[in-house]
Amino acid sequence: MSDDNGLPGAQTRRALLAGAGAVGAAVVLAACGGDEDPAGPGSAAPTAPDGSGEPGAADVVVRAADVPVGGGVILASKGVVVTQPTAGVFKGFSPICTHQRCPVSAVDGGTINCTCHNSRFSIEDGSVRSGPATQPLPAKEIVVDGDRISLA
Repeated sequence: MSDDNGLPGAQTRRALLAGAGAVGAAVVLAACGGDEDPAGPGSAAPTAPDGSGEPGAADVVVRAADVPVGGGVILASKGVVVTQPTAGVFKGFSPICTHQRCPVSAVDGGTINCTCHNSRFSIEDGSVRSGPATQPLPAKEIVVDGDRISLA
């Protein structure tokens, strides 16, 4: 019995797929390198995401200037919603609705909103403005240092 199933080009496709699999495995192995510094000994410390290189700057989740007064920003990947109810006052809250654990999806009109079931929470203290949620959004400790806002 033939290994190519009698189809023209079957071995070519099989070779191509095998080669692609080998390349994919090599990429995965390269990405899973050790803890060594890839730049070698004596290299400079990594810079902060904002490029400042300042200590603690790597922990910055958002710039104060990026949080609108009377609104906020959802930083799901950082696990926080940062609001600015009044100028210069910043608050942090969980980005997960207390009703059925859906992620909140918008900050608008003075509330943090979950569109799964339309629960709305105050940007000032996380309290429920309208349900079905009955519990407030848990507060998250944040630190404001000039224009930098980070998790405590």
